[in-house]
Amino acid sequence: MESILIEQLPASRRTLRLAVVTETYPPEVNGVALSLFRFVEGLRARNHEIQLIRPRQDHAEQAAQGNGFDEVLTGGMPIPRYPDLKMGLPAKRALIKQWLLRRPDLVHIVTEGPLGWSALQAALKLKIPVCSDFRTNFHSYSQHYGIGWLKKSIVGYLRKFHNRTLLTMVPTEHMRAELAATGFSNLRVVARGVDTQLFNPERRSESLRREWGVTADTLVVIHVGRLAAEKNPAALMAAFLAIRQRQPRARLVLVGEGPEAKALRSKLPDAIFTGARRGEDLATHYASGDLFLFPSLTETFGNVTLEAMASGLPLVAYDYAAAAQHVRHCSNGLLAPYGSTDDFTKMAGDLAAMHAHEPALFSAMGRNARLTTESLDWACVVKQLETLLLSIV
Repeated sequence: MESILIEQLPASRRTLRLAVVTETYPPEVNGVALSLFRFVEGLRARNHEIQLIRPRQDHAEQAAQGNGFDEVLTGGMPIPRYPDLKMGLPAKRALIKQWLLRRPDLVHIVTEGPLGWSALQAALKLKIPVCSDFRTNFHSYSQHYGIGWLKKSIVGYLRKFHNRTLLTMVPTEHMRAELAATGFSNLRVVARGVDTQLFNPERRSESLRREWGVTADTLVVIHVGRLAAEKNPAALMAAFLAIRQRQPRARLVLVGEGPEAKALRSKLPDAIFTGARRGEDLATHYASGDLFLFPSLTETFGNVTLEAMASGLPLVAYDYAAAAQHVRHCSNGLLAPYGSTDDFTKMAGDLAAMHAHEPALFSAMGRNARLTTESLDWACVVKQLETLLLSIV
């Protein structure tokens, strides 16, 4: 009797049909859009089917045609003080119609505006599993725009929104604990990654530094981010003043745009304002600096922290969000107690003094910053997200 050979084939990996609802996506430039892009592309590379639902952005329409996956563009309206972004309008009936024709396995809601709320209502009505992200501290922003009295109501809305989903993803353990203390439930930490090939010390450009009018030994201080009140520009200016007291020839380079740009130009006449930068151009700007300042107190994560570290820059930041997770005080940067402008300012001056008088120690801190990020590959982060999504359905 002939023997029978039974071939052991590996089980095929499960794939999802995932509807992602968001108010922002590239080519828009912000932390939510760029990190979401990484997650979407990573999941697509792992053969998951993505339907992206977002407001129609006039400047993005041509780019949208080349995403290579299903997009549903909805109505939107400009967000006050954020003219380049739109808030999605309610679209419950349209989403129900879409999902009756092509039912997703899971709905993932990234932003909590009217579009996100209507997506939540549509998913619950159709009994489709739904999860969410907590990506923006809208409740913290309120105090910077004269509506601090609405903070309690905003927190209440966000809690109601997220607690109706099966789970809410947050980027740090600190954020998980903070939200849990205010009544949010079913929270899961999903880290953020960084592209260490794009953001790399080897992109340092002496020609760009010459455009800035600096020499090889000039201390160039970099800040990347939206120039807005919630990013704490007062602490940035105070810190740079402390740096100038230690190194009078230091230059400040501000990469980004925002409503505070005009005021900052008048208060910092010697600073270099580059506007928004993207891709390799942005990476070159990071790597061509020497020291990174990140004074924001309203981040859920702070992607720019990892981008600066991957670029080999020692930094000064507050002890929370991404910095609390990845900065080791006096090893790859300096951490100021949360909210202490005096400490933040003093540490900026101390790091400038180290650059001048202890260059070997300063350089070692930059190398350590780079080494910290080399294990934060996006592929690993996407795999963690995939495992979590598959556990829901």
